[in-house]
Amino acid sequence: MFRACRPALGRVVLTHSTHAPGLIAFLEKLVQQPAISSIVPARLATARGHAAQLELRVSTPTPGGHKLIARRGTTVQECFVVTTLAAGELQAAIDALTSAAAKRPSGYRRPLTP
Repeated sequence: MFRACRPALGRVVLTHSTHAPGLIAFLEKLVQQPAISSIVPARLATARGHAAQLELRVSTPTPGGHKLIARRGTTVQECFVVTTLAAGELQAAIDALTSAAAKRPSGYRRPLTP
């Protein structure tokens, strides 16, 4: 009656009914990384600028991991990632999952405009 040990997978915590378009599908792929235990989408806001595609970037460290900023259209959403990855490793994992990563050089950040 012993069960085979299966590695624990992370999860996306859905606490809100509204999310940035395409964000949940992307987070479901990202949470499959072994070092990520959970992702919590948080506060929604409206931005002045417009992002044609879903963009995610690592923002600030938190006690359990990092905060991400997700943008699509004029919608901006914070996401909290509980992980043991460093900020650079997490951004590399995000870039590996996005189709735009092949179009831009490693470490590229879009310039901020006032």
